[in-house]
Amino acid sequence: MSTIRNQNAPRPTGTRGPVIWPLLLVGVGILLLLHNFLFLGDFDLISLWPLTLVVVGAIILLRGDASPSNDGRTFGITRGSVESATLVVQSGEIDVSLGALEHHERLAAGQYAHQSRPALNVDGTHARLMLDRSRTPWLSWVDWQIGLAPNLPWEINIGSHIGQIDCDTSGLILNGALASTGFGDIRWVGPLEALQPIALRSTLGTIQFIAPASANVRVIISQGMLSKLHVNEQLYTRNEDGSYSKTGHDASSPVYEVFIYSRVGDVFLI
Repeated sequence: MSTIRNQNAPRPTGTRGPVIWPLLLVGVGILLLLHNFLFLGDFDLISLWPLTLVVVGAIILLRGDASPSNDGRTFGITRGSVESATLVVQSGEIDVSLGALEHHERLAAGQYAHQSRPALNVDGTHARLMLDRSRTPWLSWVDWQIGLAPNLPWEINIGSHIGQIDCDTSGLILNGALASTGFGDIRWVGPLEALQPIALRSTLGTIQFIAPASANVRVIISQGMLSKLHVNEQLYTRNEDGSYSKTGHDASSPVYEVFIYSRVGDVFLI
């Protein structure tokens, strides 16, 4: 499978054996034996039902998944005659990481949750790739890792409720992008160039925007009263209209705009 530039290659997660289930069965068996031999007196086994919540929570922490059969699956899609593409991700509470593929013959590759292979629709030379939380088993929280072809323009739209969004688009051609979260954080490494603006929105999460050294970027920020702004003044200058421009950029590079909307949470320009 192709690897993702500037990130670790996508690997399946949540593949460790469910050790807790055998331990739970052993523990319940011991309790039943003790109860049968009257060592526990009037002990009521039904009163242990909250233990199931503890077990499920422990499995999610250890495995990243509550069901042994819902492990991550890898995917790879050949580019073919595609000349432009759109990526739509509705992740809900699942974390999403995205980057550029090293090999150009693939349109996309990465990891997804069991039973929810990304849907692909090709219209002429334009492809539309979609990952939807509603197609994923509700007990599965396997992270989605996505690598995209670096040599064609992408339009990217990623939305989540409480999932984290971590995108490195420094190796991609962007024809516009939107990333929005409710409670989740956003970390976005910008591209060298973008044909259309990039919008980053979060209601209760942190937003980090990291611009490549030579990128010509203008950042426009809209904040709520409880949102705090942190700017690296060595990398950005404040304009008269309140926007920020990246310093040290390549003068021959066209400027692109980044719109950041934050209601509650910190905003970082790095």
